[in-house]
Amino acid sequence: MYLKARNRETKPTKRDLTKMKTVCMWIIPVLILLLLESKQVESKKYQRCELTRVLVENYHFDKTFISNWICLVEHESYLDTSKITVNQNDSKNYGLFQISSKNYCSEGRKGGQCNMKCEDFSNDDIGDDIACARMIQEREGFKYWKGWERYCRNPQNLPNLRVACNLRSLSPLRTPRGFLLG
Repeated sequence: MYLKARNRETKPTKRDLTKMKTVCMWIIPVLILLLLESKQVESKKYQRCELTRVLVENYHFDKTFISNWICLVEHESYLDTSKITVNQNDSKNYGLFQISSKNYCSEGRKGGQCNMKCEDFSNDDIGDDIACARMIQEREGFKYWKGWERYCRNPQNLPNLRVACNLRSLSPLRTPRGFLLG
């Protein structure tokens, strides 16, 4: 095969410049599309009192059981919405409440008893996590969560949020038309 050697002083031809422009005209839109398509999952690491406030004020959690919920979340996910744990049976637990892909959600598509996509539990939108966690708690109680069973079952181990987070001052947020839905 014969290759034509170029002199270093040779300037690019008009044809070369046209080819470069054409390539750039294709590369730039493709890169923009790739950037737009890639969803960045945002996560949040809560502080104890911050999550307490959010659960009571925005999601209307009963103050009677809020210490159980906070203790559970502290021991299951360390207050981190992006936490994913792989279990020995190859199922995974997702998000703040460590909801299992075995029964309550499906990976890659909606499914399970909560009819949710598991990956949706690993972002900073905790509304769907809360809906599913409340359903689990109603069906199975707090004992569903091993972290609660091990560390929070004894009421003496529950955090005193009344003192630590000034729980008495918290109340569900209201609008002129009633409660805000979280």
